[in-house]
Amino acid sequence: MKARRILVVDDDAVLVDLLLQSLRAEGYQVEGALDGATALDFFPKVLPDLIILDLMMPGLDGFAVLEQVRASSTVPILVLSAKHAIGYKTRALNEGADDYLTKPFEMDELIARLNAILRRMSYPLPDEHADVKRFGCLCVDPRKRCVTLKEKRLHLTPTEYALLLEFAVHPDEVLRHRTLLQRVWGSEYGKETQYLHVYVQWLRSKIEVDPASPRYIVTETGVGYRFCSDASEDAAG
Repeated sequence: MKARRILVVDDDAVLVDLLLQSLRAEGYQVEGALDGATALDFFPKVLPDLIILDLMMPGLDGFAVLEQVRASSTVPILVLSAKHAIGYKTRALNEGADDYLTKPFEMDELIARLNAILRRMSYPLPDEHADVKRFGCLCVDPRKRCVTLKEKRLHLTPTEYALLLEFAVHPDEVLRHRTLLQRVWGSEYGKETQYLHVYVQWLRSKIEVDPASPRYIVTETGVGYRFCSDASEDAAG
């Protein structure tokens, strides 16, 4: 199997060198960029399978890089930042980051999260034996890894699809936050409830008539979410 390519973007040259050495030892092809402009120049040349991105850089900061990459690509992005405030995490997720790890960090945890993201990008694999899940005008077809709404195909990110499929195969069950995080994001996760809030919000914006009053994905306050199998045909638009 061809080695996965990773682009590390951080203005800390010592940290970048450490990550280059550590990730190459894990079998990855790794390139480094010390500022946002260089990262955007490298991006179409490297075509990375994943980006590790710092937020607070001089000049073009990480949020600007994130915005420009997301304008043309769904490549997974792991934010690695010294900013611990929940506002930074939520903003990064809302703007398209796939994960957020704060500095200082343990290299083992970073590698575990990186591996979990890359697994998620190819999971779940199409299952030719799985039944099509129909909920009113919403259809989830695991055999084709396809979701349609009123017979129009929806464009979902790998994480959005994995989360919706988890709901679809467990209709009407209350799925706890930790359960969803570990089934969709991986066993390394469990406390990152803001990830769920963001991705559920995105799913609702794509399948609900009124995302503020959802009929399919219902919040079970303080516990998790429930996917309603009896949502009516007019519950999505």
